[in-house]
Amino acid sequence: MIESEDNPKPEGRVARRQRRNRTALITAARDIMAEKGVDAATMLEIAEHADVGAGTVYNYFKSKDELAIAVLESLMHELGRRIEMVTDTFDDPAQVYAFGIRTVLDTATTDPRWEQMLHRAEVIADAMYRTIGPFAIRDLKNAVSAGRFRESDPAMIWRLTAHTIIGASLAVTGGELPSDSKVQIVARLLCMAGSDGESAEELAARPLPELPPAPSE
Repeated sequence: MIESEDNPKPEGRVARRQRRNRTALITAARDIMAEKGVDAATMLEIAEHADVGAGTVYNYFKSKDELAIAVLESLMHELGRRIEMVTDTFDDPAQVYAFGIRTVLDTATTDPRWEQMLHRAEVIADAMYRTIGPFAIRDLKNAVSAGRFRESDPAMIWRLTAHTIIGASLAVTGGELPSDSKVQIVARLLCMAGSDGESAEELAARPLPELPPAPSE
């Protein structure tokens, strides 16, 4: 029988166990790194918390840094879903994108689990591009189709935006930029996406609806 998306091959027992172990390790690392920080957390206590063998963790992650990136990617994907729950109620496609990048910027500068990884700027920006990209690129395309942004290359714009968000977040958390500069940062990112200056400033300054809580909160 030929496999298809409508008729996928059943997941085997080994694959199920591997998926469960990887998920358990990421969940355990989220808990411990949130409590103790990335530097203080150890692979041994993460393995114990996940109820897997001490050596098993290295079958899935080569280093603590690699596991920390996986944790952050899970947080990023979760944030994308939470943003989507809010923006699904918006009528303006440009506001959907603006709310998304402002919320990502706010999270990167206020959530300790993000902040402690910002020094790995290039790696984190790439993780953001890949993980939040499907949401952001879709929203950019919708805004262009609605005539709210000028025609552009959404994938390239989002890659540049991801790197800018991380760089700006480092500047804010390091005290090089004031926290109240976020509106101006977002406005400039909207201009890069194809909005005119006046519209970008208006969009960036709109009130921010509250996000729904994360499933783990």
